[in-house]
Amino acid sequence: MEHQPYIPGFKPADSGPLSRFLPPLEEGVISAWLSHQTLTGNWLLDPFGFSPRLVLEAARSGYRVLVTANNPVTRFLLETFANPPPESEFIAALADLGAVKKGEERLAGHLQSLYFTTCEKCNQQIQAQAFLWRKGEDTPYARIYECPHCGDSGERSATEEDREHAKRIAVTDGLHRSRAFERVISLKDEDRNYAEEAIQHYLPRPLYVLTTIINRLDSLTLSPERKRALMALTLLACDAGNTLWAHPSERPRPKQLSTPSQFREHNVWMMLERGVSLFAASSSPVPCEAYPAGMIWPKKIPESGGICIYEGRLKDLAHEVKKEIPIAAVIGSVPRPNQAFWTLSALWAGWLFGKDAVEPYKVALRRRRYDWAWNATALHAIFEHLNGLLADGVPMFGLIPEPEPAFITSALTAAHTAGFELESVALRTEHDAMQVVWKTAQKPKFEHAGADVLQKAIYEYLRARGEPASYLHIHTAGLIALAEANALKQPELEFDEALRKIHGVFSSALKDDERFAHYSTGENVETGMWGVNTNAGPSTAPRITRGSAQGENIESLSDLAEIAVVTYLQKNPNAIFLELEEDLYPRFPGLMTPSKGLIYAVLNSYAEKNGANWKLRDEDVASARREEMKNIFALLEKIGKRLNYQTFKQDKVLTWKDNGQVVKKFNVLASALLNRALENADEQTVIVIPGGRAALAAYKQERDPSLKARLKKNRLIKYRLLRSLLEVPILTRETFEEQIASDPVEESKGQMMMF
Repeated sequence: MEHQPYIPGFKPADSGPLSRFLPPLEEGVISAWLSHQTLTGNWLLDPFGFSPRLVLEAARSGYRVLVTANNPVTRFLLETFANPPPESEFIAALADLGAVKKGEERLAGHLQSLYFTTCEKCNQQIQAQAFLWRKGEDTPYARIYECPHCGDSGERSATEEDREHAKRIAVTDGLHRSRAFERVISLKDEDRNYAEEAIQHYLPRPLYVLTTIINRLDSLTLSPERKRALMALTLLACDAGNTLWAHPSERPRPKQLSTPSQFREHNVWMMLERGVSLFAASSSPVPCEAYPAGMIWPKKIPESGGICIYEGRLKDLAHEVKKEIPIAAVIGSVPRPNQAFWTLSALWAGWLFGKDAVEPYKVALRRRRYDWAWNATALHAIFEHLNGLLADGVPMFGLIPEPEPAFITSALTAAHTAGFELESVALRTEHDAMQVVWKTAQKPKFEHAGADVLQKAIYEYLRARGEPASYLHIHTAGLIALAEANALKQPELEFDEALRKIHGVFSSALKDDERFAHYSTGENVETGMWGVNTNAGPSTAPRITRGSAQGENIESLSDLAEIAVVTYLQKNPNAIFLELEEDLYPRFPGLMTPSKGLIYAVLNSYAEKNGANWKLRDEDVASARREEMKNIFALLEKIGKRLNYQTFKQDKVLTWKDNGQVVKKFNVLASALLNRALENADEQTVIVIPGGRAALAAYKQERDPSLKARLKKNRLIKYRLLRSLLEVPILTRETFEEQIASDPVEESKGQMMMF
C-alpha cells in the first residue's frame, strides 16, 4: 500500500450550532483532496449525510454533491448552512418572537425573568447565565452570572430565592411535558415510553421555555425566510436546554443520553441571542434542493456546484443513481454511534417539524445501545449498497472523526467485506480525523491469518518510526496488514464475533512477542504506548533506516521532524504554519504524520513568530550556531584544564581524561536530536544543548518513554550552565558534579503537549 500524506486543514473544526454532536473536521481537507483528483465528471456522493460542513465545502469547490440524509435535523442544518438567512432576518425573527404578548408582558421579558437572580455583591436583580445542578436533586446548587452593574462574575452558591423559583416552575411541569411529548409521538404509539424517557433529560424551566417558544412558532405570521431563521435559533435552544451539559465540561462531546452527576442549565433566552451570530451568513450561498424518497431531479443543480439532498436511505437511491447520476467519487464522514444525538434529533424533529418528520426516524427513539458490532453491520450495509451502484475503481475519501481502535476496526472491516479496497490511510493523532481512501473492487476471497501477520506489520512500523507509538497507531498498522491479507473477517462469522476475534489476535500478538515493549501502568494492551524492546534477542526482521545510508542507526520520527522543520525554515524564512505542514506531511505519509504538538514544539524552540509568520531566531541561524558550538568546545577545554584533565576533541565530542582513563565525554549539540546523540553514548557521556532546546528536549521525553528511560543514564546540560561555571571562584571536580546537577532540563510553561 502506498500511503498518501495527511491533508491539513486551514481552519480548525467548526464551533457552530450543534458542533458538540457533529464530526469535528478541519476545514479545507476535502477541497484539498478534490484538487488533487482527476475525476470523470463532477457528481459526488455523500452516503452518510453526517457532516453538513464537509458537503458545503465540496459544493463550493465546484462539485455537485448528492447527499442521503434521513436525519431531519442534520438535513435542516445543511439546508440552512447552504443558504443562511442574513443576520438582519435572525435579529428581526428574535425581535418578533420577543414582542409577542404573554399575558400582560412581552414574551422576551417573561422568559428572561425566569432566570433572574440576585448579585451577591451589589444585590441587584440580574439574569443568570446558567444554574448548576446535581443529578437527582430538585433545586440548583449554584448559579453563574456576570453582573452588568458592579462587574461581579463567576460561580456563586444558589440563594434560597433561586431554589424556591425552581420549585414554583416545577409545579406546572406536567402540563408542559405533556405538550412536548404530544408533538413527537401520539399517545397510542407503542414507542411513547421511549419519547417520555428522552424528554426526562429536560428540566422544568428550559422545557417550559421551549414549549412556549415552539407554540408561538405555529401562531406567528412570518415570511418563509424569517421563520426559517427563527426555527434555526429554536433548534439551538433545544440543544441548550437539555441536561447533557456537564459541569465542569469533562465530557464536551456526549455520546450517550445520560445526565452527568453535575450539569449546567443554560439560560435558554441568552442562547437564542447568541445563536444569531452562530447562524448568520459567513460565506456565499450554495444551490441546494431537497427531494423526498423516490424523486430525484439532479438537473436542477448547476454544473458549477450545488447540493441535492435525498430525504431517504441509500438503498432506495440505487436505481435513480445508476440511471441518472454518474458518481465520480464518494466523500463523507463515517458516522460513529451517538445515541444522545440520534435520540435528541427525533425529539427536536417533532418539536420543530411535527410528528410526520419523526416517523421515518422513530427507530432512533427505541434503540438505547449502539455497540461496535451494530456499527459495523450498519456500515457494511451502506458500503454494500454503494458497491452496487458505483462503477469499479471509483475512489472514496472517508474521514473517521474521533478515531479509536474499535471504531477503526468497525469501519475498515465493514468496507473491506463489502468490496472496498483500502488504498491509503493517514493518521495524525487521536484528536484528528483519520483520512482513508478506498476504491470499489470485487469482494475479496477471505483468508486466515494469525498473530504473525500482525507482529510483522507492527514490528516493521515501530522500527520505521524509530520511537514508541500509541496503541491507536499500531492497531491501525495491524488492521492494514489484515486488510491486505484479506483476513479481517471470515464469511461464516457475524460482525460481533469477528470484532472480538480481531481484538483477541491483537492482544496475543503484542503480549506473546518479546520484541515489543509496553510503556504503561496497566495491563490492558490499549493503554500507554508500544515500542521495540531493545533488550530482546536478535530479530530476523530486515533492518529499516530512514533518512540515512543502509547500516546506519534508525532515526526517530521526532528527530527527523525536527530536521525537516528547521531545514524548511532555513530555506523559507517567514513561513506560515500551513505552508510548513504542506511541505512536511508528504515527507512523513500515512501513520508517520507528525503531530501539531511536535511541530509547534520545534517551532517554539528554534523560531519566533511575527503575526502568522515563523522565522528562525538570529542565534539559531546555522552560521551563528556553528560559532556558538566552537565557543562551547573552547569552554569545555578551559574547564577541563582547570580541573586538571587532559582534553581531546573528535568531531562533536570532547573528552576529558585522567591518567589515560576517560572521565567525561561531552557531546555538544546545536539541536535536540537526542536519539541520534544517544546511539553512541556511554555512561560517561554528557549531552550539551542550547538553553533554547530544553523545552523541546523535555517534550520529546514526555512523548517518548523509551527516550526518557535512556536519558536517565546520561546527564543533559545547557550551554548557559557551562558559561556560568567559569565564574565559580572555587571549582573542583566535586563541585563540578554538583553544579551540572543543579540546572535540570524542564518542560517550559505553556508547552503544547498534543502528541
